[in-house]
Amino acid sequence: MLSDSLWIFGTSRSGKTTRLVNQFSAWLQIDSQLPDLFYNKNINNSQTQPIDPNVNLHQKELGILLLSANDDNRRELADRVTTLTSGKYPIRVKTALGFFQDEVILFWPLLIDSLSIKAQFPVRLRPETEQELATKLWSCQLDSEVLRRVGMNENRLVRRILDLWQLAAYSGVPCEDIPQILHSGLEDNAINLEPEFLGSLLLNWRNWCLERGLLSYGLITELYHHKLLTNSSYQEHLKQRYQVIIADDVDDYPAIAANLFEFLLDAGAVGAFSYNSHGKVRWGLGADPQYLARLSGRCQVENLTSPPGNSLGSALTEQMVELVTQPMTMLSLPSCVQPIQTTSRAQLLRQTAEMIIDGVKSGEIAADEVAIIAPGLDAIARYTIVEILTKQNIEVASLNEQRPLISSSVVRALLTLMALVYPGLGRLVDRDAVAEMLVVLSQYQTQDGEEKEFHHSKIDPVRAGLIADACFVPHPHTPNLLPVKTFERWDRIGYIATQAYEEILQWIGEQREEYHQRLLLTPIFLLYKAIQRFVCNDRNPSYQELAVLRELLETAQHYWEIDTRLKQTDSLLLSLHTPETLSITIIEFIQLLRRGTITANPYPIRPIGSSRKAVTLATIFQYRASRKHHRWHFWLDIGSPLWAKGGAATLFGANLFLRDRLGQPWTAADEQLAEEERLQRIVADLLARVSDKLYLCHSDLAVNGQEQIGPLLPLVHSCEVV
Repeated sequence: MLSDSLWIFGTSRSGKTTRLVNQFSAWLQIDSQLPDLFYNKNINNSQTQPIDPNVNLHQKELGILLLSANDDNRRELADRVTTLTSGKYPIRVKTALGFFQDEVILFWPLLIDSLSIKAQFPVRLRPETEQELATKLWSCQLDSEVLRRVGMNENRLVRRILDLWQLAAYSGVPCEDIPQILHSGLEDNAINLEPEFLGSLLLNWRNWCLERGLLSYGLITELYHHKLLTNSSYQEHLKQRYQVIIADDVDDYPAIAANLFEFLLDAGAVGAFSYNSHGKVRWGLGADPQYLARLSGRCQVENLTSPPGNSLGSALTEQMVELVTQPMTMLSLPSCVQPIQTTSRAQLLRQTAEMIIDGVKSGEIAADEVAIIAPGLDAIARYTIVEILTKQNIEVASLNEQRPLISSSVVRALLTLMALVYPGLGRLVDRDAVAEMLVVLSQYQTQDGEEKEFHHSKIDPVRAGLIADACFVPHPHTPNLLPVKTFERWDRIGYIATQAYEEILQWIGEQREEYHQRLLLTPIFLLYKAIQRFVCNDRNPSYQELAVLRELLETAQHYWEIDTRLKQTDSLLLSLHTPETLSITIIEFIQLLRRGTITANPYPIRPIGSSRKAVTLATIFQYRASRKHHRWHFWLDIGSPLWAKGGAATLFGANLFLRDRLGQPWTAADEQLAEEERLQRIVADLLARVSDKLYLCHSDLAVNGQEQIGPLLPLVHSCEVV
């Protein structure tokens, strides 16, 4: 019997998502006439499910599950499908991990019974909190001798161990089997730790989380695959809830997603899946495209091989791949591919920015039609490009920029303010931090004309330094700020700065009084009040600044939620917070942020309304994952060897957990082949996402002064022939 499910093979921007949405629309039209299509069909034809012909579609409520590769794509897919259906159908649009998480929380009572654990509502752990708690739990076992043997710091080792569990959970390997996989697949000197030791750490961590109802991503994934998906009661619920599966870009899904799809297809659901052979963006981060591809044998297969006519991919992919794989080939690239060559990288960054400025100023290109893509963006390159372009009134949008919260001056000021209100935090405050706080919290906004807005500070850095030197009193328990008249020459401060300082001083005094009267419930309320009073009172923060503030509040709220749960489950602490324990918690929170921990992006992470007219600045991974496209591309550092490397987008041991080679050693030949395939995918994928011009930006010397002779360098030489 021919399956009604559809499998779409397609290259980048070949119309795969559009084809999925159109197929979905066609199914809805058929379903309105034949309501039994999604309820009565079983692909294996092993059983029939008689239905009442008098029951109509609206009574049955067709269950539809839509999955996307990442959260940005999920929102776009949800918008398209909701517009198509006018919101008439109960459609869930999730990422694979988001779906697993929701199901584990929804069916937590089932897991309580099967695991025989304490009945309490689960709390999800963010990665930064997970790492901190795991570090504390393992601190006795990961001593200085262990760290010396592995040759890395504690934070990095903890993250690596936790990632191994996540990779194993994605591939369907239980936590108990991780040592066996590491034994068979790793060389003895790969990590310098016994696999059994790593396995015992992870089992201890898993049991510790289950006892307290804490859900890390690794635990969520493992519980869903091994406990829920095999539970007969859950299976019945799943059959009743979903009769249609739409999954976009399944080449970026973990292996256990294929097990979920197979179960639903066996239960009679129909599905539509898209697969990009030039994609596989998350290969090395838990995705298993080869394992997912086997589902194509159960579906009608369509091939969409032609990129859109307005991209360079159809004309240049084969030619450029040949130049990369066979450097001695004598080919010349067309005029739409142009080189930007300099000796130093500083010259390269400036010339690249000037080329964009000329294009925008002449009207040849709009700012939002330009993308700068690099294998890695260091802080110097990012700052240089942003500084040059913004001085010419050209905005720059860094795509999913992962910067620590502590890099924001507003966040630093709020943390300093917190340390001045709560007792016991004096060692976290110094004069420089106080001076910065005074400048940031006294900012106000002026408007020049209808469009331009300027931010000024009532207390400038010089006056803030004078005040901090004269009025700040360090103390390990109760640091204090004295009135401005304590300064002998306080008249030098000026009326405006004096008034602003007195307002800050008065506000701090009021919060201290509320704390002593037990009116200040948690530090989260203090942050809310400080943001309302000092950040949003006299000015309108930019979207970027608001995103940072949301991120801080969400991180703080999550941190205190976890802290409250731990204190509830700790039999040694009968009350949730004493002044001493509250101070310790705040100190740990501030230190967590000061260590440069990168927290999760706030929700929602995109502005409402039309997109910014800004140049896109992104790494290769960020750009490919976003599925964006532009008229002009600037491939930065084209001579860098990092173009062929996975870098931060490849986790340690990821190749050991691929289902087709589970536990097999990863040889040098395997690595070379993987780099060649990755490079070809990157070139083909990016070429499909540029329509007019491609600039290959190359400097002879890298930032460290070394010569750049990466695998894409032949492309630059081929441009010179033109």
